[in-house]
This record gives sequence, structure tokens and C-alpha cells, in this order.
Amino acid sequence: MMNNYVFSVGVMSGTSLDGVDLVYVKFNEQDYADFKILQAETIAYSKEWKQLLQNAIYSSKKELEHLNTMYGKFLGQTVQYFISNHKIETIDFIASHGHTILHQPEKGVTLQIGNGKEIAKITNTKVIYDFRTQDVQLGGQGAPLVPIGDELLFSKYDFCLNLGGFSNISFKKDNQRIAFDICPVNIVLNHYANKLGYAYDDKGKIASEGALNHKLLEKLNLLEFYKKEPPKSLGLEWVQEFIYPLIDENEQDVPTILNTFVEHIAIQISKVIFNNDSVLVTGGGAFNAYLLERIQFYASNQIDLVNQELINFKEALVFSFLGLLKLNDEVNCLQSVTGASKNHSSGVVVLP
Repeated sequence: MMNNYVFSVGVMSGTSLDGVDLVYVKFNEQDYADFKILQAETIAYSKEWKQLLQNAIYSSKKELEHLNTMYGKFLGQTVQYFISNHKIETIDFIASHGHTILHQPEKGVTLQIGNGKEIAKITNTKVIYDFRTQDVQLGGQGAPLVPIGDELLFSKYDFCLNLGGFSNISFKKDNQRIAFDICPVNIVLNHYANKLGYAYDDKGKIASEGALNHKLLEKLNLLEFYKKEPPKSLGLEWVQEFIYPLIDENEQDVPTILNTFVEHIAIQISKVIFNNDSVLVTGGGAFNAYLLERIQFYASNQIDLVNQELINFKEALVFSFLGLLKLNDEVNCLQSVTGASKNHSSGVVVLP
């Protein structure tokens, strides 16, 4: 440890399956807002891993246990490569989110695979992982977890909006941090872009050229989830049950689907950030120029994008921070955000 600084690697894999995001970051333990991303990289999944993770939701318990170990080894090797590639010498700990396979908090279930013991063994470093389970056991949603980072690292913004597989938001209301998932974003947009042979719709170009299906838009906006009060969170299961069937019943043309779904996202997000210019936008969706244009249209605001590194790596950075809070036995899960029975410090710590 150098003076008050602690050095860590944060590891994040999002629902949109772009790859594994890794950051090497230093935090000042006397002033958490004094942090710096020193290195950052996204390592894309191979076709095999992408397929395995996409289909894991259909696996048996035994298959998931095996996948948990295998994916832990894969993450360990990926982190080891990152450390070697960037010639990193000082690491106090690794904080890994893993990859979400199941998320049904109403049934008391959440599963992020990527066994931390395997990561610790391969990297010979202390690892903090499994950040969501404890919150669900305490009656919470187990999500979103990034808001403690918004609270302590990015408090100068009124709203912190992440546009990843899902959009989630965090803000202060009546002196409490409120956060929740708003709606699906890249998990749906990428799914339909894939049908045209693209990994994603670059800058929203295909969506911008599609037509608007008013009937489908209306049905999407009427979904029950949007009437619920927070805390609330979304998972792949919800998308498979409600979004894909609804879209596929009402529209076959992919550009029209993309255009209509972008409109849906923009409408749902604008309800939360209406008429406010102090919005920090991060996540892969921040590069979708057409989506941002539609959000600004409905929200009547101006969104200024921060640097590219923060847009891409904010979640990995914050999971690194969650690991630090856990090690210091400080709160990293907020009751006001997840609906758990109390504030708590979540995560499992393993030594090599």
C-alpha cells in the first residue's frame, strides 16, 4: 500500500455479453472520491463462452456448479493476462462481479457464476466476489449495487444513468439514495441487431432508419413493471417472458423493431430524468447516438458525455470500490435502494 492508496482490479461482465471489463484502479482510503483508473480493458468473449453464458439459464444445478468453477478459472486466467499485459505489480485485492445467470429476487434467487476461489488460486491474490446473494437473503432485490458508488464517488451529479444490458438509475430523494432498473436496453437491441448479422446497432444507425410501430410501442409502455414503485430490478428471464414474445407477435421487420424499442427506452428514461441537465450517462448505450438523441428529445434536457473510459468502465470501477468497502467492513448495499431489511456490507472474501 502506498501512503493512503489501495490498488485493486475490478472485474465486470454485463448482461449484454460484450466481454469482461477489467480496471486497475487506485483509491485513497482517506478520501474515496480521490480515485484514478490506471488501466482498463475489455476482453471479448469467444463464440464458445458467449454461447455457454447465453444458454446457462437452461442448465441443471449440477451443470451450473461445473460452469461456476470453469468460469471462475476463465476469469482467473483473464485477470492474470490483464495483470501481465499491463505490467501491474501492486495489487491489494481483486473484486469480481461474476456473470449473472439467474436473477429472481422475488423467489429469493440470484446467481452470479465465477467462483472467487478459482480466481484467487490462479492470481495468488485476495478476491471479493458474490456481492448480491446476501442482499437477496435480507429480502432485497440484490440490485442495483452501483448506487453506493454514485453516492460516494459521483455525488456532484443529480442522476447517474447507466445504459447497459438494462438501464438503471440512481439519485438522491429526501436525503436517501434511490435506485432501480428502468427498462431493458442493449440486451434487446443487440438481440435484434444479431438477426441482421451485427453484434450491435452501431450508433443506432439501423434504428434511426426504421419505421415506428405505434401499436407495439403502446403495448411495451403498458407493461406492468413500469407501474411498480422502486425498489425494482430486471433480469433476462423477464425479457424472455414479456419483451421478446410481445415484439415477435407484433413486428417482424428488424429496423422497425429497433426504432420502436429505442423510442420505448427513451420514453421510460425521460419519465425519470425529465428537464434535468445534471445527468452522468455511462455504459455501452452511451455510444448509441440515436438513442441519446431520443432520450434528450423526450426528457427536454442536454446530456454531456464524460470521458470514454468512465462510460465503458464505471461498473467495473464501482465493483472494485464495493470490494474495498467490504474489506473495510463498511456499508456497500443500501436498504433504500434494494429494499433489504437493513444497510449491510455484502460480498464473500477469499484468500489464495
